[in-house]
Amino acid sequence: MARVFVYGTLKKGQPNYKHMINTAKGLAKFQGRGRTVEKYPLVIAGKYNIPYMLNIPGTGHHIAGEIYSVDEQMLQFLDEFEGCPDMYQRTLMRIQVVEWEGKGGAGEARAAADGVLECFVYSTATYPPEWVGLPYYASYDSSGKHGLSYVLRESR
Repeated sequence: MARVFVYGTLKKGQPNYKHMINTAKGLAKFQGRGRTVEKYPLVIAGKYNIPYMLNIPGTGHHIAGEIYSVDEQMLQFLDEFEGCPDMYQRTLMRIQVVEWEGKGGAGEARAAADGVLECFVYSTATYPPEWVGLPYYASYDSSGKHGLSYVLRESR
């Protein structure tokens, strides 16, 4: 099992969460909530209003999201879904645990005395330069005050 941190449309209550609970794509077990230890820019970009975490450590906000434990099948699905490695790149990042719900894995979260876990995160280093000038968010919600509703793939 691998740990994945999701901050965008794959979170609970967001447009693509359905994929996280579709066992035909693999297993994803919700473990808790966290935020990036380092600051990153989280922008909403492109004509489909897609959230992107730009891989520019030290700029932006501590990004809020959810921590999942996923099997190899789900990890492969997520790589494909996220257009890895072209659109997003899957990298290990340090995530501060904010709230832990994982059963049986609670000791694992506590094992890091500082409450920090390494998780795979889909961020991007391949983006148009003008994206750096977009507004930065600390947390993503498709129906947030920004007014930039995500466009589902099946509606494009």
